[in-house]
Amino acid sequence: MTDLERLKAWIQTYPQAEKITGMQVDYTDQLPGCFGVFPAGLVEIERKPNLIGEVTVTNQYNWALYIVFEKAPGDDVGAAVNADWIIDFQRWVQEQSITHHAPIFGNVDQGTEVMSAQNGALYDAEAEGLGMYMIALQATFKVYYDEL
Repeated sequence: MTDLERLKAWIQTYPQAEKITGMQVDYTDQLPGCFGVFPAGLVEIERKPNLIGEVTVTNQYNWALYIVFEKAPGDDVGAAVNADWIIDFQRWVQEQSITHHAPIFGNVDQGTEVMSAQNGALYDAEAEGLGMYMIALQATFKVYYDEL
């Protein structure tokens, strides 16, 4: 299973995942409940070689998650329901990371991996009654490479 497949499978375990369907990569339909995972790449944060040529690299995956929910213009009740979902998802990600239930991407120091979701916000709203929300999701992990 690829790292992206593990991420998608894990997101489906979110207790309120029934509100999101049709998960796609690099795209999301403009229908309520559609969900898109947009990979923003891998960032190398730190590289530590040792004396015998082995290397430990600290990496970070970055994704943008886009979720489409119903959001009628001026509907504060619906907007609050959507905002609550976004905040709850972010707190769930934090809990999953702390309790070591988030996906593992590294091959060393796996107990120190961190998954975080932040900056959840309304990204775009349409007069037709749809709102697109965005959450920034990051995974920080270490990979060990033997002597090359």
